[in-house]
Amino acid sequence: MITTVLFDLDGTLLDTGPDIAHALNLLRGEHGLEPYPYPPIRACVSHGATAVLKCGFPPCDSPARFDALRARFLELYAENIAIHTAPFAGVEDVLATLDARGIRWGIVTNKPAWLTDPLVERIGYASRAACVVSGDTTPYSKPHPAPVLHGCEALGARPADALYVGDAERDVQAGRAAGLLTAVALFGYVTPDDDPVAWGADALLDAPADLITLLDRRAHGAERRA
Repeated sequence: MITTVLFDLDGTLLDTGPDIAHALNLLRGEHGLEPYPYPPIRACVSHGATAVLKCGFPPCDSPARFDALRARFLELYAENIAIHTAPFAGVEDVLATLDARGIRWGIVTNKPAWLTDPLVERIGYASRAACVVSGDTTPYSKPHPAPVLHGCEALGARPADALYVGDAERDVQAGRAAGLLTAVALFGYVTPDDDPVAWGADALLDAPADLITLLDRRAHGAERRA
C-alpha cells in the first residue's frame, strides 16, 4: 500500500505559469519588447528558467549577457512569485483526502530553495507538506534520484511504499530510479509534443482526483493479496 506521496511543484501541485509568464514579460518590457503570448511560455515552464528565457526572448550570443538576463528574470519572478499562482483545480481536495487518510505527502522540485520556500509559504503548504525538497537541497537535481530519495528519507518512508507524481519525463526518471511508483500529471504542463506514455510511468492522471482512484486500487489490490 502507498503510505507516502511526493509531488513535483510547478505543473503538478501549482499552476505557476501565469506568474512566470508575467516575470518574463516584465523583462521583455525592460528591453523595449512587446509581451510574449502565454501558450508557448506555459509549454516551457516545467523545463526551468533557462528554457523559459530561451522561449520568450531573442537569441543571445553572449553567455555572460544571457546569465545576466536569467538573473534579472528570476529576480522579477521572486518579486511576483505568488500573484496569480494557485493549486490546479482539484488539488486541494486531493491533499485534504491524503491528510484525512493519514497518508504523508511532500514536495520534491527542481526549483531552488530561495524561490521554493517563499512560494510554498505564500500558498500555505509550508505547514502542511511533510517535507520540501528543493533543487539545491541535495547535490543533484532531477532526473537524478537523489532528491526523491531524500524526500523518502525525510519522511522515514520506504521507496517501495511511496509514489512520485510529476508532469515531466525527468520526474518519472527520478522516481523510477529511486524505486518509487510514478504517475504523470497530464493536467500539468504536458505539451502535444510530449509522449508521456513512452516515459514508462505506472499511471497517467487526467485530473488530480485520479490520484485517489489510483491509491484506492493499490490498496484494494494489497488487501486481496493479504
